[in-house]
Amino acid sequence: MASKTTFPVPPEQSSSTSRRATRGKEAVPQAGAPRGKREAKQKLAKALGDSAREARQRAGLTQADVAERIGVATEVYGRLERGLLMPSVPTLRRLCLALHLPADALLALGSPHTPAWAEAPLPPPHDEGPQMRRLMRHVRKLNPTQLRALSLVAATLRRED
Repeated sequence: MASKTTFPVPPEQSSSTSRRATRGKEAVPQAGAPRGKREAKQKLAKALGDSAREARQRAGLTQADVAERIGVATEVYGRLERGLLMPSVPTLRRLCLALHLPADALLALGSPHTPAWAEAPLPPPHDEGPQMRRLMRHVRKLNPTQLRALSLVAATLRRED
């Protein structure tokens, strides 16, 4: 069950009718008023999504590839890249590892030092294209009987070449 986040209501909106009228809508900040936590969170989510997208594209991966590597649905990862959601700390860590990117870069903190784990040699890139990676995602979900059938089909296709 998802928990609902509540935000404090400014004193000028403390009546129940004002709360009902603005429920589900973001309050418009008044001129000169400090920016709220919600706006800061939205900017952070947008910066994180932009950084993740750039790193993913540099690595030549699709959204589905990264989603599979970090253990989330492709649609969820797409929302993360668009800045519509913030990942949990464990998901953020898996995202950093999958994209070979330090967390401070994803969070737009800008660190002058590269962490030691990022300096480690990267595994050799697979020469697999997006079609092969997509096929492998499907194959990993097959049961043993389906794998045997697919293996026979693949062997037959190879003989026809």
